[in-house]
Amino acid sequence: MNKTYAKSKKTCRVTFELPAEVKADKVFVVGDFNDWNASAHPLKQRKGGRFSTSISLAAGSQYQFRYLVDGERWENDWAADAYLPNSFGTENSVVAV
Repeated sequence: MNKTYAKSKKTCRVTFELPAEVKADKVFVVGDFNDWNASAHPLKQRKGGRFSTSISLAAGSQYQFRYLVDGERWENDWAADAYLPNSFGTENSVVAV
């Protein structure tokens, strides 16, 4: 996960990324920042098979999120800032900006 802060420090552009090892056709990042909308932020498949997308988020906040892989499998970010339990008995990834 890569973070780039705006000069004003009010927003941060976060690049969410999953490696090719996830072996997926489609990946979406789903979280607090998009009301857990499973189709709002698709990741694009890049050279070598990795998936990524960038989203601008308000600085000074933490956001919970997960990746939805092929519409049926949930994955956490292997480089998340933290992990928090969710109501499904698993954990959500956390990005702090």
